[in-house]
Amino acid sequence: MNDLARWQEQNNHYLASTLAWLHLRLRRLAGPEPANSALLAVDKPEGGRSLRRLFAQRPDESLPMLPTPSDTVTEQDLNQAAAEMTTAESIDPPPALLMLAQRFGLSRFEREVLLLCAAMELDTRTARLCARAQDDPARPYPTFALALAFLDDPSWDALAPERPLRYWQMLEINQPAGQALISSALRADERVVNYLKGLNYLDDRLSPLLAPLEVSVEQESLPASQMGVVEGITRQLNSLGDMQRLPVVQLLGADGLSKQLVAQVAAQSMGLRLYRMPAELLPSQAGEMETLARLWQRESVLLPVALYLDASSIEQIAPEGPGVLVNRFLARSSGLFFLDTREMWASLSVPSLVFDIQRPTPQEQQATWQAALDSSVGEDVSQVSARLASQFNLNLPTIFDIAQRARAETPGEALHGRLWEVCLLSTRPRLDTLAQRIDPKATWEDLVLPEAEERLLNQIAAQVDQRSTVYDLWGFRHKMNRGLGISALFAGESGTGKTMAAEVIANSLRLNLYRIDLSAVVSKYIGETEKNLRRLFDAAEDGGAILFFDEADALFGKRSEVKDSHDRYANIEINYLLQRMEAYRGLAILATNMKGSLDTAFMRRLRFIVNFPFPGAEQRKAIWQRAFPAETPQEDLDYERLARLNLTGGSIHNIAVNAAFLAAQAGTPVSMPVVLAAARAEFRKLDKPVNESEFRWG
Repeated sequence: MNDLARWQEQNNHYLASTLAWLHLRLRRLAGPEPANSALLAVDKPEGGRSLRRLFAQRPDESLPMLPTPSDTVTEQDLNQAAAEMTTAESIDPPPALLMLAQRFGLSRFEREVLLLCAAMELDTRTARLCARAQDDPARPYPTFALALAFLDDPSWDALAPERPLRYWQMLEINQPAGQALISSALRADERVVNYLKGLNYLDDRLSPLLAPLEVSVEQESLPASQMGVVEGITRQLNSLGDMQRLPVVQLLGADGLSKQLVAQVAAQSMGLRLYRMPAELLPSQAGEMETLARLWQRESVLLPVALYLDASSIEQIAPEGPGVLVNRFLARSSGLFFLDTREMWASLSVPSLVFDIQRPTPQEQQATWQAALDSSVGEDVSQVSARLASQFNLNLPTIFDIAQRARAETPGEALHGRLWEVCLLSTRPRLDTLAQRIDPKATWEDLVLPEAEERLLNQIAAQVDQRSTVYDLWGFRHKMNRGLGISALFAGESGTGKTMAAEVIANSLRLNLYRIDLSAVVSKYIGETEKNLRRLFDAAEDGGAILFFDEADALFGKRSEVKDSHDRYANIEINYLLQRMEAYRGLAILATNMKGSLDTAFMRRLRFIVNFPFPGAEQRKAIWQRAFPAETPQEDLDYERLARLNLTGGSIHNIAVNAAFLAAQAGTPVSMPVVLAAARAEFRKLDKPVNESEFRWG
């Protein structure tokens, strides 16, 4: 028999002894049984659940016996029952009733009142005894008047709202209108009754709001940077001693899983089980809030638990809103709370400890990849881990989850490619609402640019690929806290290849490419644009995406002189963009055909500026030669003649597509007359002068 089973057996024995003593006291108050009454014997089956049936763990277990109902209760009977109760309570740990009384400061009278109410649930004969003791068959339940009449050391204030029995909601009072409190029915709370019986589970009224927080990562896997935070939390909390109210632990940062992992390990190190509750579930009604706060505070005493309050979606404590509810809940309850916020809440009404939680460093992520992959990769594990850690910025649970999923789906040699694909997929969902994903298909062979500009594009791709070497192995990360990302400006007329160049880079690096949807980002409401931009950049920080700001001058325009509130808030948005771009650690590409409209502060923060010139004749010829796929049937196309048409690459692409449709409709290959007809239509669309001699053939 283990220690818990032994204690439960001893606790049951103590409960049986206390109920035997309690029933004797009730019977002495009630007096002899009337002759026409048939109070049932202890072990008589029709008497419902007897003490022996309820508390005996084994058939041969010795339990205290009640005198038969026909016996007169003597002082000797009471003394013997009290002695047996005293003997039964001398166990370690103490019985649940005594632990409850000690933890919540119950007096002896309050403890016995609670026992009287719990007896209604533990022994069905209690109701009949209560009715007899009160000389009223209509009152088969405990009342405060009954407790005052037969228990020692009665205290009138035991049911006062500020005393433990009512404050901690251990008792429920059924007081109909017009009935005195002293004669109203008392009922023990179900959670408390279960605790007295040795069943210590979370109150089921809290179950719809709370969920156990169990991030599936071993404590030993926690990286040194995050383990240092855990040690800081536990050290500061332990240094406070036995304070009645612990400070709230504010966990700051954008990565929720890392914060949950740190909180879970910190709670485990203090012997606590962690539960999570979204702040949005806090009730707005004052009465419901007070009930929730007291129930949780009671649970923090009955169970070794802590609460992770997720307020990451709440900006700050505004005059109205969920932030006020969080503040009210923390002020009305106590225990250990972890508050998940993005930024510090300085206006909390309770003391707090503040810790900034970051994702593991690139070196720690590489070590985690190696531990997660072990030797299951078909190539050098260290190389695969280094490449994944250099490109993706992921937390520990995500790394282990990706490694497990990739191993389960792909065996051996193909695992590296599958790992990369799963990493890309894991960074996509949070971006899809703010940006449009572009499936990059263009390659370096499709791109036609002057040599200098193409060389710059190659440098951009190389810097993204070699970030880990320069920043981590060569020590630049220790010297820089900003500018670790790569930002580039693609400037040139519409159709000169800016979007295609972004596709080429994304395709060569095997990364997701997202064109920012300005209509979803820019908002007329004050502060909303900054929130959207922050969500956008935070999502892209995972490393699996390239941000492509098309028509960037609309978002990154010059700051203007402040003449009214609209100018001031517009400048605030641009200032935020300036700061966020400098702190961003991924690749961001800005495209514009109005380079002069950009704010000069952006120009300083750009690492690359690539000018896309209007293509010359030789470049236009190369573009025409690559405009039609190899599968397209062609007939005697004169690329020299087509190159004389003064068009950008985008317009040439449009002509090629339109010519293909014209040829398909006519059932002929793509020929010069068809291409020239499509070119004439393109010129008219662009409002360019049309010289018919340029579009004749033959």
